[in-house]
Amino acid sequence: MQIGKYKLYSIQTGLIRLDGGAMFGIVPKPLWSKTNPSDDRNRIDMCMRALLLVSDEKKILIDNGAGYKMPYKLNDIYGIDYKKYSLEKSLNSIGFNYSDITDVILTHLHFDHCGGSTLRNENGELKPTFPNAVYYVQRKHWEWANNPTERDKASFFNENFIPIQSSGQLNLIENDFEFDEQIKLLVINGHTPGQQMVRVKDGNNTLLYPADLMPMATHVNIPYIMGYDLFPLTTLEEKKKYLPKIADEKWFVFFEHDPFTEICKIHRNQIRFEIVNKSKLEVL
Repeated sequence: MQIGKYKLYSIQTGLIRLDGGAMFGIVPKPLWSKTNPSDDRNRIDMCMRALLLVSDEKKILIDNGAGYKMPYKLNDIYGIDYKKYSLEKSLNSIGFNYSDITDVILTHLHFDHCGGSTLRNENGELKPTFPNAVYYVQRKHWEWANNPTERDKASFFNENFIPIQSSGQLNLIENDFEFDEQIKLLVINGHTPGQQMVRVKDGNNTLLYPADLMPMATHVNIPYIMGYDLFPLTTLEEKKKYLPKIADEKWFVFFEHDPFTEICKIHRNQIRFEIVNKSKLEVL
């Protein structure tokens, strides 16, 4: 898919499984399991899908998965699986490597979105994965991630983001941010304070990377709000703000965690919002 000067690539960084009840909050299991059946540990299949934007001057990566630093116990709990997909393999498959990336936009610093930001070198030292990139994080979220609450501190691992500050590659931004004439970062606060969505737009098409506002296609249903969200009523209002715009202006929506639906448009009728025109980014 091409939007303006950017060629867009889907980058599968790995598979993950999370608790279905946590992913759908107060929605009863007999409802969410129709679209997202669970395993014997109540976990549903998910992925960690990043987005790469490539122009003549820039190679911009939006999120980067869980990385390879987590201990076996956590990998088992979360069903982390790199047998089919990995960040490195996905980049290599389209002719790029870590050094090619010029910018990394992190929607937020939960481990499944930013763990690929750093790695351990041959000496076991933590280093930024992308040595030539600037990393963009909302200042409000950076401060939260460094001082999380007891409720959400298990989602933040300092080893995933402190090294990018130490290396001088961190750029803290504030509020909605015009990255350039086609890319805008939109701040939302329901899932976690200072999360940023990414909108890519030209005169013909608009694509939204909503991150954990709508991690999967099922979350287009307004009441489907994650138990992980710190401020679910804020998430509710954010979905009610953006979904009409997405539907009326015919934006594409690119899902980070849905293993079955990569990109789609959204239609609304008098009752609800619905997924339409499911596709793959590469065929658009």
